[in-house]
Amino acid sequence: MTEHKTPPPAPAFDRDRLLAWMADNGVTQTTHDHPAVFRVEEGLELKAALPGAHTKNLFLKDKKGRLWLISARQDTVIDLKRAPTAMGSDRLSFGNEMLLYETLGLTPGSVTALGLINDIDRRVTFVLDQALWEADVVNFHPLTNTATTALAQADFRRFLTRLEREPIVIDFSRLAA
Repeated sequence: MTEHKTPPPAPAFDRDRLLAWMADNGVTQTTHDHPAVFRVEEGLELKAALPGAHTKNLFLKDKKGRLWLISARQDTVIDLKRAPTAMGSDRLSFGNEMLLYETLGLTPGSVTALGLINDIDRRVTFVLDQALWEADVVNFHPLTNTATTALAQADFRRFLTRLEREPIVIDFSRLAA
């Protein structure tokens, strides 16, 4: 007899609801539609036309089962052997697709710090690259990899404040071998 798993409920926020929430909460953004981008390397040409720091985002799980989201500049090297000590975690591995959807309402290729809006149970610890924390403009997927949302740093911080999320800020460039 085959066991059927119940799919997780749909996330509370999708792209449209996210952008409406931002507008309602005084978070100014500019969103640009584009073809789907699954990896940092795929969107380099597209990103060159958009000002600001572009990101890479890693959804991770440590050996104790804690979940982590790292957002860094696209050109930042993240050493997953050295990062746990700086983050206060155990050995890290990539979180699976089901867990990503269940916690952040995201699918692979669409991982973004903006997915924190769906983490109502606060299961995911947010880690932010120092280079992004200092960037004038940051660019993230708006819960889908077919668009990029640009936020001035003040608006990104307003987004995090409205969610009552305080990132762990780490200078990953100092951890690189």
